[in-house]
Amino acid sequence: MLFVTHGMLRNRLPAKQEWKQLAIYGLLNISIYLGLYVLAMEQVSAGLGSLAVAANPVLISLITSFVYGHRIRTITVISLLLGATGVLLAAWPLLQTSMATPAGIAILMSSMVVYSIGTIYFSRKKWNELHMLTINGWQTLLGGIFLLPVAWATYEPAANQWNGSLLNCILWLAIPVSIIAVQLWLYMLRENVVKASFWLFLCPVSGYIIANVMVHEPIGLYTIAGMSLVIAGLYLVQRRQATK
Repeated sequence: MLFVTHGMLRNRLPAKQEWKQLAIYGLLNISIYLGLYVLAMEQVSAGLGSLAVAANPVLISLITSFVYGHRIRTITVISLLLGATGVLLAAWPLLQTSMATPAGIAILMSSMVVYSIGTIYFSRKKWNELHMLTINGWQTLLGGIFLLPVAWATYEPAANQWNGSLLNCILWLAIPVSIIAVQLWLYMLRENVVKASFWLFLCPVSGYIIANVMVHEPIGLYTIAGMSLVIAGLYLVQRRQATK
């Protein structure tokens, strides 16, 4: 991304305050959020991870209310309760079959809070027409640099398998996720943060379907009921915001 934005497109480098903003956003969006999320994925199912991502719009509404003094509406509280109940309901059978742990769920939800804070931070800052590729490239690089001490302290050589599977995972995380998906997300956030969050409705549905197809995670009545509650909660709060 940095080669394309600076080497090919000749976009300008960040300046002064923008470096600080990129460092903070990279710390939130890459170092802490993704760091916690990866740890959580060791203890929860892939489908449950995608279900938790969809709770971010409600978290964003709550955090915005607390930070900027906005009144918390009853519909937001109801949405949060529906979402939390939905996550617990979907997780219940997974807890019984050791596909999720209470610690894993706690880490997962902590990562969602950090992700929401990062989203609010990005949308509230002035980027002075700094190119999206520049923002994404530098925040990803800086976030990775901040993780190096943790990686060094916890590195286990025996845990690495240098094969095609590792290469495929790295390519998947680097290109579709870090470049394409994040680039689209940043573009939508700059246009309208409320409208952008509507796309998170796709996470629980597509996430559980993909998890079922790829790693054969079960989709039962608890899963469907939990997904329905989360989507209902998200719909309520987003419908209220969209009609303002």
